[in-house]
Amino acid sequence: MSEAIVSVFSDHVCQLGEGPSYDPATDTLYWFDIVNGQLLEKRLSGGAVKIHELGQMASAIAVVDDKRQLIATETGLHVRDVATGKMTLHTAIEADNPTTRSNDSRVHPCGAFWVGTMGKGEAKAAGSIYWFYKGELRRLYSDITVSNSICFSEDGTVAHYTDTSTGLLMRVGCDPATGLPAGEPKIFVDHRKAKGYIDGSVLDRDGVLWNACWGGSVVEAYGPDGKLIRSVAMPVTQPSCPAFVGRNADRLAVTSAWSGKDEKQRLLDPQAGMTFLLDIPVNGRFEPRVLIA
Repeated sequence: MSEAIVSVFSDHVCQLGEGPSYDPATDTLYWFDIVNGQLLEKRLSGGAVKIHELGQMASAIAVVDDKRQLIATETGLHVRDVATGKMTLHTAIEADNPTTRSNDSRVHPCGAFWVGTMGKGEAKAAGSIYWFYKGELRRLYSDITVSNSICFSEDGTVAHYTDTSTGLLMRVGCDPATGLPAGEPKIFVDHRKAKGYIDGSVLDRDGVLWNACWGGSVVEAYGPDGKLIRSVAMPVTQPSCPAFVGRNADRLAVTSAWSGKDEKQRLLDPQAGMTFLLDIPVNGRFEPRVLIA
């Protein structure tokens, strides 16, 4: 187990903290409390946390341009005006199914958006993973219970994803021009005998995949060959998703959650739901902007 300096970035407690994304243009980390329908933001340099009530469950954010963001919610993809906070539905995703919501999602280097869904009660095979690009929407994978770990190589030729319920982190070839999968997915990491569950991931410039291990109290790093090369202890049992942050994308922010814990368990996990900074050397990169038209 590697030792690292882990500090609290935000002590705002999220029931289900998820979807962190850093905007280098404003030095701001955005993240969500999914089940409470909140978008949170805070500058890396400090200051108070801003909380935006979205009125629906939401889980992921991408930058469209300096004035607009794209947010994945339980009804689909919404364009958010940064100045006013106004949300406008752009593309519906499972909007006619009140039992599902968005979950892990990420932008491919070409500007395509892979968007995962799942059952609000984690119903078996209720979710999917979609591809969205310039207004077009396609379902890539169906029968997903908990969509997670969507991330891409810097050159766009590799994609990763998981159905957390399977314990298998998958790798698939990807068309760098469109972000569409090319070929059949193969097992990258078999986590079935390890502690905890594969949750959110990011892939750095060296091809190292950094994964938040839900229930495992760690962030784990896997080399390009899928072998575990580092395990960083976290002060919470349910870290949920990492993001590269900082002017050089050389640090990690990690969200967490207290969801699923009773009162006694929460007392034993007092920082659950807070958001953390990991001061470890990472060769990270910034998220691409999403192309909506």
